[in-house]
Amino acid sequence: MPDADGRPVFVILERGEARLLVDALQGMPFPDTEREQRIQRGPRGLGAAIGLHVDDLEAVYAYCLSNGCEITCEPMKEAWGDRIFECLDPFGYLWEFFNPSQDQELAAGLAATRDAWFGERA
Repeated sequence: MPDADGRPVFVILERGEARLLVDALQGMPFPDTEREQRIQRGPRGLGAAIGLHVDDLEAVYAYCLSNGCEITCEPMKEAWGDRIFECLDPFGYLWEFFNPSQDQELAAGLAATRDAWFGERA
């Protein structure tokens, strides 16, 4: 997903059934919240979030709650269709667990999200 100047700020890499999500620390339309500042300063995995596709989001959420993780985003449906939640593990790494939508819904949702964040393409 490019920003308004065409630079990539969010990329999904796929190989087989593996999906890796990569987003920029700068250029995403997120508010400068304590969460964003915390991700950028670490303590480990400085500026990194680890995203994993899971089949049962609620089971992973319950596991994280019972194993000392700090929930930073409750389970919710994103604009592009995925259900997601985030947490910091006891070592300070940010994890994003998601259950993806169908491919057609994902493509339409990503386009709508890009337009909402960076304006419609001319």
